[in-house]
Amino acid sequence: MRHALPVRVDATADGSPADPELAPRGREQALRLPAALALDRVDAVYASPALRARQTAEPVLSAWGLGLTIEPGIAEFDTADTSYVPVEELRASNDPRWQLLASGDLYSAGVDPAAFRSRVVEAVERIVAAHPGGRAVLFTHAGTVNAYAGHVLSQQRTIWFGPAYCSITRIAAARGGRRGMVSVNETGHVRDLL
Repeated sequence: MRHALPVRVDATADGSPADPELAPRGREQALRLPAALALDRVDAVYASPALRARQTAEPVLSAWGLGLTIEPGIAEFDTADTSYVPVEELRASNDPRWQLLASGDLYSAGVDPAAFRSRVVEAVERIVAAHPGGRAVLFTHAGTVNAYAGHVLSQQRTIWFGPAYCSITRIAAARGGRRGMVSVNETGHVRDLL
């Protein structure tokens, strides 16, 4: 699950990594998740350490009375950046960072795409192993969704599609090691808020 829409952080005053909270529209998006997942039995909920991922998980945790496990391995590739600009703002202004994302060029952004994908895959596989026969919901980021879904689909590029804010991507994991895509970028629950 990609996190809901966060606020923009142009630069942190102290040079620390940007960790934006959800924007008001993002909070509305997150409130739609319990209904969107109402037919699913969920055994565990994980989130990256990012505030926007944890806040997106809050309505689901409240609705189901579950605890949250923080998993650093599903964090985004740019967690050390001192700014955060929502991707549609980058695209609208033709920001060079948008060009890098659109081309899948993480090297120019100082990220080793193979190492990033490896970290994500290892973390997701640990979660899968911890819940045999169960179902876990992971609140994470666009790059992380790309990395793991791309691994399952044998995509060469680490960044290969643009998951919407608060979208759901479902992946089935068989005990024998097979992985399969069930759905990609479900947005029906938030379409009017995108």
